[in-house]
Amino acid sequence: MDKISFNLSLFSYLMASLGYFVYLAYRRPMVSTFAGWMVAFGLVCQTVTIGIRSSQTGHGPYTTSFEVALFLAWLMVVVYFLTEWKYKIKDLGAFVIPLVFVVLLFSAFLSKETALVPESEVRFWLTMHRTLSIMGYAAFSIAFAAGIMYLIQEHQVKSKKLGMMYFRMPSLEVLDDLNFKVIMIGFPLFTLGFMPGSIWNTQMDLPFFSWDLTRTLPLVATWLIYCLVFFGRMIVGMRGKKAAQGAILGFITVIGTYFLHII
Repeated sequence: MDKISFNLSLFSYLMASLGYFVYLAYRRPMVSTFAGWMVAFGLVCQTVTIGIRSSQTGHGPYTTSFEVALFLAWLMVVVYFLTEWKYKIKDLGAFVIPLVFVVLLFSAFLSKETALVPESEVRFWLTMHRTLSIMGYAAFSIAFAAGIMYLIQEHQVKSKKLGMMYFRMPSLEVLDDLNFKVIMIGFPLFTLGFMPGSIWNTQMDLPFFSWDLTRTLPLVATWLIYCLVFFGRMIVGMRGKKAAQGAILGFITVIGTYFLHII
Protein backbone atom coordinates (compact mmCIF):
# COMPACT_ATOMS: atom_id res chain seq x y z
CA MET A 1 0.00 0.00 0.00
CA ASP A 2 2.78 2.44 0.88
CA LYS A 3 4.52 1.72 -2.46
CA ILE A 4 1.30 2.45 -4.34
CA SER A 5 0.67 5.72 -2.49
CA PHE A 6 4.33 6.72 -2.97
CA ASN A 7 4.21 6.09 -6.71
CA LEU A 8 0.90 7.91 -7.01
CA SER A 9 2.31 10.97 -5.25
CA LEU A 10 5.39 10.89 -7.47
CA PHE A 11 3.25 10.67 -10.60
CA SER A 12 0.93 13.43 -9.34
CA TYR A 13 3.81 15.85 -8.76
CA LEU A 14 5.19 15.07 -12.22
CA MET A 15 1.85 15.81 -13.86
CA ALA A 16 1.44 18.95 -11.74
CA SER A 17 4.90 20.16 -12.78
CA LEU A 18 4.03 19.71 -16.43
CA GLY A 19 0.69 21.43 -15.86
CA TYR A 20 2.28 24.46 -14.21
CA PHE A 21 4.80 24.75 -17.05
CA VAL A 22 1.97 24.69 -19.60
CA TYR A 23 0.05 27.29 -17.59
CA LEU A 24 3.13 29.51 -17.41
CA ALA A 25 3.46 29.37 -21.19
CA TYR A 26 -0.14 29.38 -22.41
CA ARG A 27 -2.19 30.77 -19.51
CA ARG A 28 -5.00 28.22 -19.54
CA PRO A 29 -6.98 28.45 -16.27
CA MET A 30 -8.17 24.85 -16.57
CA VAL A 31 -4.57 23.67 -16.72
CA SER A 32 -3.73 25.59 -13.54
CA THR A 33 -6.75 24.07 -11.80
CA PHE A 34 -5.72 20.60 -12.95
CA ALA A 35 -2.17 21.14 -11.67
CA GLY A 36 -3.47 22.35 -8.31
CA TRP A 37 -5.68 19.28 -7.89
CA MET A 38 -2.80 17.01 -8.85
CA VAL A 39 -0.62 18.60 -6.17
CA ALA A 40 -3.41 18.16 -3.62
CA PHE A 41 -3.86 14.51 -4.62
CA GLY A 42 -0.11 13.97 -4.41
CA LEU A 43 -0.05 15.49 -0.93
CA VAL A 44 -2.83 13.16 0.22
CA CYS A 45 -1.03 10.12 -1.20
CA GLN A 46 2.25 11.21 0.36
CA THR A 47 0.54 11.72 3.72
CA VAL A 48 -0.71 8.13 3.48
CA THR A 49 2.84 6.97 2.72
CA ILE A 50 4.23 8.79 5.76
CA GLY A 51 1.42 7.46 7.95
CA ILE A 52 2.08 3.86 6.89
CA ARG A 53 5.82 4.30 7.32
CA SER A 54 5.36 5.73 10.81
CA SER A 55 3.04 2.88 11.82
CA GLN A 56 5.66 0.38 10.65
CA THR A 57 8.63 2.04 12.37
CA GLY A 58 6.90 3.37 15.48
CA HIS A 59 8.33 6.86 15.03
CA GLY A 60 8.07 9.89 12.78
CA PRO A 61 9.80 10.33 9.40
CA TYR A 62 13.07 11.73 10.70
CA THR A 63 15.68 8.98 11.06
CA THR A 64 16.86 7.56 7.71
CA SER A 65 17.83 9.55 4.61
CA PHE A 66 14.73 8.21 2.83
CA GLU A 67 12.42 9.42 5.60
CA VAL A 68 14.06 12.85 5.73
CA ALA A 69 13.70 13.32 1.96
CA LEU A 70 10.11 12.08 2.10
CA PHE A 71 9.25 14.45 4.95
CA LEU A 72 11.04 17.37 3.28
CA ALA A 73 9.06 16.92 0.05
CA TRP A 74 5.83 16.73 2.05
CA LEU A 75 6.58 19.90 4.00
CA MET A 76 7.59 21.73 0.83
CA VAL A 77 4.13 21.06 -0.60
CA VAL A 78 2.43 22.17 2.62
CA VAL A 79 4.43 25.43 2.70
CA TYR A 80 3.74 25.92 -1.01
CA PHE A 81 -0.02 25.64 -0.47
CA LEU A 82 0.12 28.12 2.42
CA THR A 83 2.18 30.54 0.32
CA GLU A 84 -0.06 30.21 -2.72
CA TRP A 85 -3.13 30.79 -0.52
CA LYS A 86 -1.56 33.90 1.00
CA TYR A 87 0.02 35.47 -2.11
CA LYS A 88 -2.10 33.95 -4.92
CA ILE A 89 1.00 33.37 -7.07
CA LYS A 90 -0.02 30.54 -9.39
CA ASP A 91 3.28 30.63 -11.26
CA LEU A 92 5.15 29.72 -8.07
CA GLY A 93 4.08 26.13 -8.69
CA ALA A 94 6.20 26.00 -11.85
CA PHE A 95 9.29 26.61 -9.70
CA VAL A 96 8.44 24.74 -6.48
CA ILE A 97 6.60 21.57 -7.52
CA PRO A 98 9.33 20.36 -9.95
CA LEU A 99 11.74 20.72 -7.02
CA VAL A 100 9.37 18.62 -4.88
CA PHE A 101 9.26 15.99 -7.62
CA VAL A 102 13.08 15.85 -7.82
CA VAL A 103 13.40 15.45 -4.02
CA LEU A 104 10.78 12.70 -3.96
CA LEU A 105 12.28 11.00 -7.01
CA PHE A 106 15.68 11.04 -5.33
CA SER A 107 14.20 9.44 -2.21
CA ALA A 108 12.97 6.54 -4.36
CA PHE A 109 16.59 5.47 -4.88
CA LEU A 110 17.48 5.57 -1.17
CA SER A 111 17.41 2.60 1.16
CA LYS A 112 13.96 1.89 2.61
CA GLU A 113 15.38 0.00 5.60
CA THR A 114 14.22 1.17 9.01
CA ALA A 115 16.53 2.43 11.73
CA LEU A 116 16.37 1.79 15.44
CA VAL A 117 15.58 4.81 17.58
CA PRO A 118 16.51 5.01 21.29
CA GLU A 119 14.07 5.38 24.15
CA SER A 120 11.37 8.05 24.07
CA GLU A 121 13.26 10.56 26.26
CA VAL A 122 16.13 10.72 23.79
CA ARG A 123 13.85 10.36 20.75
CA PHE A 124 12.13 13.63 21.67
CA TRP A 125 15.29 15.68 21.03
CA LEU A 126 15.96 13.93 17.74
CA THR A 127 12.36 14.57 16.70
CA MET A 128 12.59 18.27 17.54
CA HIS A 129 15.97 18.66 15.85
CA ARG A 130 14.94 17.04 12.59
CA THR A 131 11.44 18.54 12.50
CA LEU A 132 12.56 22.14 13.09
CA SER A 133 15.45 21.82 10.64
CA ILE A 134 13.32 20.31 7.87
CA MET A 135 10.62 22.93 8.40
CA GLY A 136 13.33 25.54 7.89
CA TYR A 137 14.50 23.77 4.73
CA ALA A 138 10.95 23.73 3.36
CA ALA A 139 10.64 27.49 3.89
CA PHE A 140 14.04 28.00 2.23
CA SER A 141 12.81 26.11 -0.85
CA ILE A 142 10.07 28.72 -1.33
CA ALA A 143 12.64 31.50 -0.92
CA PHE A 144 14.78 29.72 -3.54
CA ALA A 145 11.87 29.68 -6.01
CA ALA A 146 11.02 33.32 -5.27
CA GLY A 147 14.69 34.22 -5.78
CA ILE A 148 14.79 32.53 -9.19
CA MET A 149 11.60 34.32 -10.22
CA TYR A 150 13.00 37.64 -8.97
CA LEU A 151 16.19 37.32 -11.00
CA ILE A 152 14.20 36.48 -14.15
CA GLN A 153 11.99 39.53 -13.67
CA GLU A 154 14.89 41.79 -12.75
CA HIS A 155 16.84 40.72 -15.84
CA GLN A 156 13.90 41.55 -18.11
CA VAL A 157 13.42 44.96 -16.51
CA LYS A 158 17.10 45.90 -16.79
CA SER A 159 17.44 44.64 -20.36
CA LYS A 160 14.22 46.49 -21.28
CA LYS A 161 13.09 43.39 -23.13
CA LEU A 162 9.78 42.65 -21.47
CA GLY A 163 9.12 39.14 -22.67
CA MET A 164 6.29 36.74 -21.94
CA MET A 165 7.57 35.91 -18.46
CA TYR A 166 7.48 39.55 -17.34
CA PHE A 167 3.74 39.84 -17.78
CA ARG A 168 3.05 36.44 -16.22
CA MET A 169 4.93 36.70 -12.96
CA PRO A 170 4.43 38.93 -9.91
CA SER A 171 6.17 42.26 -9.53
CA LEU A 172 9.67 42.56 -8.12
CA GLU A 173 8.23 44.05 -4.93
CA VAL A 174 5.92 41.10 -4.33
CA LEU A 175 8.68 38.55 -4.95
CA ASP A 176 11.11 40.43 -2.72
CA ASP A 177 8.51 40.54 0.07
CA LEU A 178 7.79 36.82 -0.32
CA ASN A 179 11.49 36.02 -0.21
CA PHE A 180 11.95 37.83 3.07
CA LYS A 181 8.73 36.57 4.68
CA VAL A 182 9.58 32.89 4.21
CA ILE A 183 13.18 33.41 5.34
CA MET A 184 11.85 35.30 8.36
CA ILE A 185 9.97 32.09 9.25
CA GLY A 186 12.51 29.52 8.09
CA PHE A 187 15.67 31.01 9.58
CA PRO A 188 14.48 31.00 13.24
CA LEU A 189 13.15 27.44 12.83
CA PHE A 190 16.44 26.31 11.31
CA THR A 191 18.37 28.04 14.10
CA LEU A 192 16.19 26.53 16.84
CA GLY A 193 16.91 23.11 15.37
CA PHE A 194 20.55 23.36 16.43
CA MET A 195 19.85 23.21 20.17
CA PRO A 196 17.82 19.96 20.26
CA GLY A 197 20.48 18.44 18.00
CA SER A 198 23.21 19.33 20.48
CA ILE A 199 21.16 17.97 23.38
CA TRP A 200 20.62 14.79 21.37
CA ASN A 201 24.42 14.48 21.03
CA THR A 202 24.94 14.73 24.78
CA GLN A 203 22.17 12.19 25.45
CA MET A 204 23.95 9.78 23.08
CA ASP A 205 27.30 10.38 24.86
CA LEU A 206 28.61 12.41 21.92
CA PRO A 207 30.25 15.87 22.01
CA PHE A 208 27.83 18.78 22.42
CA PHE A 209 29.10 20.19 19.12
CA SER A 210 30.28 17.96 16.28
CA TRP A 211 33.74 18.78 14.95
CA ASP A 212 33.30 16.71 11.79
CA LEU A 213 34.30 19.52 9.43
CA THR A 214 33.00 17.85 6.26
CA ARG A 215 29.49 17.92 7.74
CA THR A 216 29.62 20.84 10.16
CA LEU A 217 31.21 23.52 7.97
CA PRO A 218 28.53 23.37 5.21
CA LEU A 219 25.85 23.55 7.91
CA VAL A 220 27.51 26.60 9.47
CA ALA A 221 27.91 28.15 6.01
CA THR A 222 24.19 27.65 5.38
CA TRP A 223 23.34 29.32 8.68
CA LEU A 224 25.66 32.27 7.97
CA ILE A 225 24.17 32.87 4.51
CA TYR A 226 20.61 33.00 5.79
CA CYS A 227 21.74 34.99 8.83
CA LEU A 228 23.19 37.59 6.45
CA VAL A 229 19.95 37.77 4.46
CA PHE A 230 17.78 37.81 7.60
CA PHE A 231 19.63 40.48 9.57
CA GLY A 232 20.84 42.29 6.46
CA ARG A 233 17.24 43.10 5.60
CA MET A 234 16.39 44.34 9.09
CA ILE A 235 19.60 46.25 9.84
CA VAL A 236 20.91 47.63 6.54
CA GLY A 237 17.87 47.12 4.34
CA MET A 238 19.43 44.49 2.07
CA ARG A 239 16.79 43.52 -0.45
CA GLY A 240 16.18 42.95 -4.12
CA LYS A 241 18.79 41.15 -6.19
CA LYS A 242 21.26 40.56 -3.35
CA ALA A 243 18.56 39.03 -1.15
CA ALA A 244 17.40 36.82 -4.02
CA GLN A 245 20.95 35.66 -4.70
CA GLY A 246 21.43 34.95 -1.00
CA ALA A 247 18.27 32.82 -0.92
CA ILE A 248 19.44 30.84 -3.97
CA LEU A 249 22.97 30.34 -2.65
CA GLY A 250 21.62 29.36 0.76
CA PHE A 251 19.40 26.64 -0.67
CA ILE A 252 22.27 25.28 -2.76
CA THR A 253 24.26 24.86 0.46
CA VAL A 254 21.21 23.18 2.03
CA ILE A 255 21.26 20.57 -0.75
CA GLY A 256 25.02 20.17 -0.38
CA THR A 257 24.72 19.72 3.38
CA TYR A 258 22.04 17.08 2.93
CA PHE A 259 24.21 15.06 0.56
CA LEU A 260 27.16 15.25 2.94
CA HIS A 261 24.95 13.90 5.74
CA ILE A 262 23.84 10.83 3.76
CA ILE A 263 27.20 9.73 2.38
